[in-house]
Amino acid sequence: MRTSTTIEASGADWRQTADFVSEAEKLGMDICWVAEAWGAEAPSPLGYLAARTERMLLGSGIIQLATRSPVAIARAALTLSHISEGRFLLGLGPSGPQVIEGLHGVPFARPLSRMRETVEIVRSAAAGEKIAHEGREFTIPLPGGEARPMRLSLRPEHDLPVYLATLSPKMLRLTGEIADGWLGTSFVPEGAEEAYFAPLDEGLAAAGRSRADLDVCQGAEVAFAEDEDVLRTMVAGRKKELAFSLGGMGSATTNFYNDAYSRQGWAEVAAEVRERWQAGDRDGAAGLVTDEMVLATTLIGTEEMVRARLRVWRAAGVDTVRLYPAGDTLDARLATLGRAIELVRETATG
Repeated sequence: MRTSTTIEASGADWRQTADFVSEAEKLGMDICWVAEAWGAEAPSPLGYLAARTERMLLGSGIIQLATRSPVAIARAALTLSHISEGRFLLGLGPSGPQVIEGLHGVPFARPLSRMRETVEIVRSAAAGEKIAHEGREFTIPLPGGEARPMRLSLRPEHDLPVYLATLSPKMLRLTGEIADGWLGTSFVPEGAEEAYFAPLDEGLAAAGRSRADLDVCQGAEVAFAEDEDVLRTMVAGRKKELAFSLGGMGSATTNFYNDAYSRQGWAEVAAEVRERWQAGDRDGAAGLVTDEMVLATTLIGTEEMVRARLRVWRAAGVDTVRLYPAGDTLDARLATLGRAIELVRETATG
């Protein structure tokens, strides 16, 4: 398995975040993804990190689909690929109505066709072709005027792998059909075959591809507990974060994270957590989250527990593990990360 991590540029100390990435590269980290969420954008910090790193791959994790035109996405991707000398991975995701409609004022409608057409247009631009597209979502050039198809003046020099961050069955099928990699989350390896891999495999089969053609990249927090007492405290402290994913990452009716957990065996508790969270009872929502749910979806535990869990992830089909290292300081986070990277290497060779 390869190793990766995700950072945001929204934090109070960007210099420390950049130092974390530089040191992570020295530890042997393979990929750094930069998130957008509802804070800082991804492309600008990726350009900065391209100058601060030499070997590590850099990816947008993710660029939100409806916030830019397909050609604007293509231009940013090709620019980053150019200045990083081919180390850029384009991660795209639909986000959700809470961010797309609530923050950007853009309809969230038809994300499936928007995603398919965006990837088609980006790949056309990345191939150096004149961009001409007529679809349900986009028509380029705009008809009825004087415009003719154009190609970008920035010539592609490197491959541009496309990763899709998807959770719903239809989006997963599309990922299997057209993507080079899958950026997953809310991952429970014991329930992943039906919840995630079945629709991914349907898409792969429809395109005449196999699982070997798709980089499965899954992420989780990693933290090491020296004994059972420390572990209990760690698990208790993560319950509100998981409750937020189940109840707050979306609206009262649309929450892709809640749906994902429901498909993996926790439908009843996921529904109850969302109901309480939406009603304003945050502590009550967190109280419904079980220890099992936290441990199943993270890499938290003693060193032997984390090692064993990584073996389960590898057996489930994860190719790249995305590590979110715990720690109150830069040194603590790097210590956790270094320890985790070594365990991933052991798992890959063991």
